[in-house]
Amino acid sequence: MTLKERYENVIAILQEKYGYMDTELNYDNPFQLLIATVLSAQCTDKRVNAVTPELFRAFPTPQRMGEAPVEEIFEYIKSVSYPNSKAGYLQGIGKMLSQQFGGQVPSTLEELTKLPGVGRKTANVVQAFAFGKETLAVDTHVFRVSHRLGLVPERCTTPLSVEKYLVAHLPKERIALSHSWILLQGRYVCKSQKPQCQKCELTAYCKAYSKQKF
Repeated sequence: MTLKERYENVIAILQEKYGYMDTELNYDNPFQLLIATVLSAQCTDKRVNAVTPELFRAFPTPQRMGEAPVEEIFEYIKSVSYPNSKAGYLQGIGKMLSQQFGGQVPSTLEELTKLPGVGRKTANVVQAFAFGKETLAVDTHVFRVSHRLGLVPERCTTPLSVEKYLVAHLPKERIALSHSWILLQGRYVCKSQKPQCQKCELTAYCKAYSKQKF
């Protein structure tokens, strides 16, 4: 099987399974998506979705969030991972958006990664789902599943190298969607410790399965 055939088959199966979808984070606008994505670092989307409704009611705009004491923001997000650090990030994001970006979330990687707590992965999520750009965020699920399937070679040992390799080989109009498809397959089927190969539709195209690593 050629690499092209592997990609074509994997993406076709995942597209049929998951269809056209958004992130599992709940949001109504780019600001909410940005904040939710920052909160989701090393935290489940379910937990983030549980805290953001009250958070966004209290701080509906970047200005309101930027003006709020860190201690007040903390009270709304204390059940997520690393709430102390994230409360500081959220206040800093609110301030910077208000003072430097006219209260609007920027749409470029360069500008987004200037914001506190926003790295390349978060910026790619915001670009893809808030602005419709074909960017691909590599989290632990995408990193793991793309290696197991054989979509990327072993030499791709960093999230950035995996991102570049996937982007170079995925259909241009399916890059952002492929992030969600691969992520969900990793979250619910191809789990880190106990991959559910018996439930997986991709075993015929999975290098790890063919080598009986599980």
